[in-house]
Amino acid sequence: QVQLVESGGGLVQAGDSLTLSCAASGRTFDKGAMAWFRRTPEKEREFLAVIRWSGGVTYYADVIMGRFTISRDKAKNAVYLQMTSLKPEDTAVYYCAAAKEDYMRNFYYSRRYYDWWGQGTQVTVSS
Repeated sequence: QVQLVESGGGLVQAGDSLTLSCAASGRTFDKGAMAWFRRTPEKEREFLAVIRWSGGVTYYADVIMGRFTISRDKAKNAVYLQMTSLKPEDTAVYYCAAAKEDYMRNFYYSRRYYDWWGQGTQVTVSS
């Protein structure tokens, strides 16, 4: 049974930084990828960033390019999302997700290719 547990969310002010963590248990990943999505009242599940488990290649959505950085720690079976220059529009519930297979880049932008999801962590950015 794979479990993903996010942590690190909270209430911050515009311009602040925050780092989210996602710890995976129940499986050792040697391929596939882990990603971050978020949910807002306007968007059910918006892709943000993904990192391939093997090789560490990363892909980002344009909306957060240059502000957010995804990274992984293979020894800890964990993935992180470093968020800087936060804006009120970044307010959302942030989810990590894990895909067990290797796919072409564009597949990872879609939630349908992920096998496991965390419960989400709330990030609120005040203006």
